[in-house]
Amino acid sequence: MPIMDALPDMKRELKFFPVENNNPQKLTAEQIHQFNEKGYIFPLDVFTEEEVTANRAYFDRIMGMAKAAGLNSYSINGWHPTCRGIYDLALDSRILDYVQDLLGEDLICTMTHYFCKEPGDAKRVTWHQDASYWPLTPSKVVTVWLAIDDADEENSAMKVIPGSHLGGQIPFEHSTAEENNVLGQSVHQAEDYGEAPVAFEMKAGQVSLHTDLLLHGSEPNTSNRRRCGLTLRYFPPDVRGRDPKQGSGIVCRGDDSEGYWQHIPRPEGDQIRRT
Repeated sequence: MPIMDALPDMKRELKFFPVENNNPQKLTAEQIHQFNEKGYIFPLDVFTEEEVTANRAYFDRIMGMAKAAGLNSYSINGWHPTCRGIYDLALDSRILDYVQDLLGEDLICTMTHYFCKEPGDAKRVTWHQDASYWPLTPSKVVTVWLAIDDADEENSAMKVIPGSHLGGQIPFEHSTAEENNVLGQSVHQAEDYGEAPVAFEMKAGQVSLHTDLLLHGSEPNTSNRRRCGLTLRYFPPDVRGRDPKQGSGIVCRGDDSEGYWQHIPRPEGDQIRRT
């Protein structure tokens, strides 16, 4: 049976909030219009070749730590409170400049996740909306997808359904074992909710931006090349979590004048975070 809400115990406002910014500093007016109409922007340049090499080496080291602890290539999820390198990437001013043009001057980050598809990885990420998973309201989250490796259709670049964010919450079903899904929800007949799929083909060091109601997913990586990306999720401080009194996150820029979001301090080094 189709499900409309994975969090029925929490009242949430699940609708797209169009960006109103007549004076963007980094994005163009055309890019902001596309974000409103299509639900995404890509590719955007951020890191130099030297920094790309450093980002990849950092991930390789953290992934080595995870595998040594018996964890898999998707397990580095929410490690920013214990990993300085992830924390610092979330605070990169060039990324924040792009996000600020969409969300405003006050930015909170509570979620980070490396999605690493090894060569020959048979797992897929079925069509889904991010907002369906998160105990957050209203649905104002912007996801930054940072390419650690080059991503193209051959090695399973993420695909999106343009315009699918405009319809609010879309019914989904719990994924079956046969789907071999990295996550747990599946939207079927995804193209009924927007335009033809678009693949986010990007070079390492580039980023994409998408709204939390945009349908997206990816196929198994049947190539002999890895495809790794880091997701960084940002929202303005008026977003609330399940706890009505407070939440914790990185206050990346500006502040939370109401004091709901408690700032996570920068970690001293890099340690595994078990959740």
